[in-house]
Amino acid sequence: MKLQEFTDQPTCSAIILAGGLNSRMEGRNKAFLEVGGQTILDRLLSTLGEVFDEILLVTRQPSNYKDLPNKVKVVTDIYDKRSSLTGVHAGITYSEAFFAFIVGCDTPFLAPAVVRLLIDEIEPTSDVIVSSFDTYYEPLCAIYSKRCLPYIEAQLNTDDFKIVNFFDKVNLKTIPPEKLKKVDPDLHSFFNVNTPEAYQASLDFTKPV
Repeated sequence: MKLQEFTDQPTCSAIILAGGLNSRMEGRNKAFLEVGGQTILDRLLSTLGEVFDEILLVTRQPSNYKDLPNKVKVVTDIYDKRSSLTGVHAGITYSEAFFAFIVGCDTPFLAPAVVRLLIDEIEPTSDVIVSSFDTYYEPLCAIYSKRCLPYIEAQLNTDDFKIVNFFDKVNLKTIPPEKLKKVDPDLHSFFNVNTPEAYQASLDFTKPV
């Protein structure tokens, strides 16, 4: 991909957020949990590698990620406060592309088709492209433009860390579940391994029938 602000073939980087405390997983690093014989991180890198030329991983512990492929750029938060929004901010800031697809490190079943669907929805005026499920958004399987940065920074400066709170200030495009189900019928792309119970469920998904 040619890295530029916007063309008929928009450029987009991938950002993996790996900066959480893993408190609900009893301190176990979710990125390195194994699902189906691979770590969740390796599964994500395989999926994202099919789609993106640039992949960034945002973490507060870069020493844990020394052995990643050369293609993956490891960066750290710019703001001191720990939150997903600070990771979103750092990823968008360091990304070379104007658009960034952002996902958490606890998503073992992300489908390339879902990522491509979101990318195909990019328009020159797009700021956030997010999957919408009735009463909530899925902000960690979404695309953000660099135009979001001043709104994110203003929010972080007031210690407001809820990602969706700046959505009403930007050009938001929502993708309904009916459209997502055409490429991921069971919506497994949005399954997060954030508790021991969810991890066990992910192992059950991958057991042979």
